[in-house]
Amino acid sequence: MMTVLGILLGVLVVVVITALTGYFVAQEFSFMAVDRSRLKARAEAGDATAKRVLSVTGRTSFMLSGAQLGITVTGLLVGYVAEPLIGAGVGDLLGDAGVPVAVGVAIGAIVALLVSTVVQMVFGELFPKNLAIARPEPVARRLALSTNIYLRIFGPIITLFDASSNLLLKLLRIEPVHDVEHSATPRDLEHIVAESAESGELPAELSQLLDRVLDFPDRNAEHAMVPRPKVDTVHADLPLPEVRTRMATGHTRYPVLDNASDDIIGVVHLGDILDWSADGDATARTARDLARSAVIVPTTLPLPQVLDRIVAAGDEMAVVIDEYGGVAGIVTAEDIAEELVGEIDDEHDPDAPQPVEPIDGGWLILGDTHLDEVSRAIGHELREGYYETLSGLVIAAAGTLPAVGDTVELPVEQDPGDFAEADVPEAPRLIATVVEVVNRVPGRVRVSVAEPATATADPEEDPR
Repeated sequence: MMTVLGILLGVLVVVVITALTGYFVAQEFSFMAVDRSRLKARAEAGDATAKRVLSVTGRTSFMLSGAQLGITVTGLLVGYVAEPLIGAGVGDLLGDAGVPVAVGVAIGAIVALLVSTVVQMVFGELFPKNLAIARPEPVARRLALSTNIYLRIFGPIITLFDASSNLLLKLLRIEPVHDVEHSATPRDLEHIVAESAESGELPAELSQLLDRVLDFPDRNAEHAMVPRPKVDTVHADLPLPEVRTRMATGHTRYPVLDNASDDIIGVVHLGDILDWSADGDATARTARDLARSAVIVPTTLPLPQVLDRIVAAGDEMAVVIDEYGGVAGIVTAEDIAEELVGEIDDEHDPDAPQPVEPIDGGWLILGDTHLDEVSRAIGHELREGYYETLSGLVIAAAGTLPAVGDTVELPVEQDPGDFAEADVPEAPRLIATVVEVVNRVPGRVRVSVAEPATATADPEEDPR
């Protein structure tokens, strides 16, 4: 009877020690997985428990050292008590049943090892780990007070072990890190948005908006500008009455270009013309006389800086200059806003066709649609290059100016993470067919998905 009670006592001791192991494992994973930004917001609102959790997460390395100390000590204790209490008891029971002593001791040791290992792995390691990962904030909140007390009591021992490990790192010329970086790079955020959209956690419209916001700082004036062939301009010597007549059916401001050199003179505004007409005779005046100084930006200037210059000048438009000093186009505040929220229709384009229109078997896309917008609409990342639009990509892939009916295969950019997998997914094949040619370049293109290619092209190769 005493032998059985000894075995039961051993099992109870193992369970208690295993519970302590689970406590430290839950510490380790819950404080690492908890959302710090949410806790900071709650702490600022006066949540005392959130403040205690943040006091632990603010010293990640120290907390992990404390958790590892607890896990190591409790693991050793299980092995220390399991064999004499459980193993020896099982050996005694087998000896009473006539089993040789040596065999009984061996079997008892194996049983003790199996029992302690199973209990430790399932209830001391896996269960608390999975619980902490699945519910990090509730677990962290419940453990915050006891963890702070534990770290305060055993702080000197933990500090000693921490200092020893840091010394070893420095001997290897590695600088110790005392906190885990929880910030995310723009590329990390792009992956988070994409995965959230695929899982249905983010609506498609919101994911596209976030994607545009993340891309915005990397876009330049050339990306958002209205290209020179589509810009309405007036010559410097055009009389003001004719400029006013043109404004009645067009825009309220026009770039003013020199008649001979086509250089930018400035920008003429409707308000200035109306003021001049009210104050004096405008018939003898030309656009040159009322042209304001234009906001001039290079094609390579990032859009946030373009917006800053437009706002600083109190204007709504900038003239974009290329590397040769010529007018490459114009960019307006509306063009910049469209980089964030997508196409904005106004009174000047009431019947504008949709840039990307779904059709049977693919999409019908305007040639001047930017590649990033095409990629978002069709769900495949087109490879970017020295071109900005789908038309430019089709011309680059064809190697010439394509005619109506010409077909090319569009290069698709694969996620670099795919190449780390054992089975690299095959890249989809996108086939582009020119439906309409406008000004010698593709005006409308039909894009369809064909069967995946058997081989994957080099992701860095640029189509020519």
